[in-house]
Amino acid sequence: MTIETGVLERYSEGAESRQADLCCAVDYDRELLAILPQEIIEKDYGCGDPSRYVKKGDVVLDLGSGSGKICYMAAQLVGESGKVIGVDMNDDMLALARKYQDEMIKKLGSNRVEFVKGQIQDLALDLAAMDKHLAENPVRKAEDVIALRAWQEKQRKESPLIQGNSVDLVVSNCVLNLVHDSDKEQLVREIFRVVKPGGRVAISDIVSDELVPEHLKQDQHLWSGCISGALQEHEFLEAFINAGFIAVSYDKWESQPWQVVEGLEFRSVTITAVKPQDEPQLDKGHAVIYRGPYSEVYDDEGHVYFRGQRMAVCERNYNLLTGETYGNDFIGIAPAAAKPDTPWCCKSGTIRSVSETKGGAHQDKSGSGGNCC
Repeated sequence: MTIETGVLERYSEGAESRQADLCCAVDYDRELLAILPQEIIEKDYGCGDPSRYVKKGDVVLDLGSGSGKICYMAAQLVGESGKVIGVDMNDDMLALARKYQDEMIKKLGSNRVEFVKGQIQDLALDLAAMDKHLAENPVRKAEDVIALRAWQEKQRKESPLIQGNSVDLVVSNCVLNLVHDSDKEQLVREIFRVVKPGGRVAISDIVSDELVPEHLKQDQHLWSGCISGALQEHEFLEAFINAGFIAVSYDKWESQPWQVVEGLEFRSVTITAVKPQDEPQLDKGHAVIYRGPYSEVYDDEGHVYFRGQRMAVCERNYNLLTGETYGNDFIGIAPAAAKPDTPWCCKSGTIRSVSETKGGAHQDKSGSGGNCC
């Protein structure tokens, strides 16, 4: 039995009857659970609550949506202007999630949740379309395999399941570690592909404090139970950094491990990250002041910010550092007089002169903000 078939079988069992050992205790928002059918709640398996990162109007993609619980919770938060897409490869779980769609449409007041069939490491390939194609074009010989691969590539390019740069927020709840190790890098690249520039991710999963040894990875029960496929805690962050995300951080970290296997601690965490804006770096005279408490900090592009100094930044980074992600750490100072757009040429660590920023409007999320005195 392969890892994939083991996961499919175990979660098909989970769609039939509750599997208590597939999840750990999570304190979900009771108000969001109130309108959900009990079967969806009982047969959901996870280790965190990524729904708490959803905003009104978001297009949300839930990886490994299972019973649909997180999707239906998120649907209440995105409102009528938003949309939620759940992707899962398990037909039994998809059937369970879709079973209550008409009921939830009435409760929500609109149809804002969609469930699609796909693998989370290949978000461009529509597996429902492939099922239909295979029914009409069964694979009987080697040439059919080659033809199928050509069809898959054409499908990915012309009719991707999830379009690139189309999602405001990607969430998942204890599913990334179910993907085979050889596919995990592609999985994070796919997440990066579908997120809009400036979009976010909120991933709840299980991590290990040490590298998981090979003999544990070969244990099908531990793998399908979200244990032995876990990334080591530093590897988990690095996977998103290497894919191109910024502001990658642990937002939640359970102090007590969920399980301990052969001395290895496996615990629930939630990481958040942002896809950089796809825009040029232009110098318009902006500055930021890093509040502290550290003497200096570096961002993911290698820029240094000295505590208490007016650091020169391009307009793109100014908007990032004074926005929601970093706003509590930096004070922003816009130029008092508009400067012509100049391609960024200041090297890291350049201090903006007071004369350039004197009288400029302040952006201060931790205080009252407003204009300079």
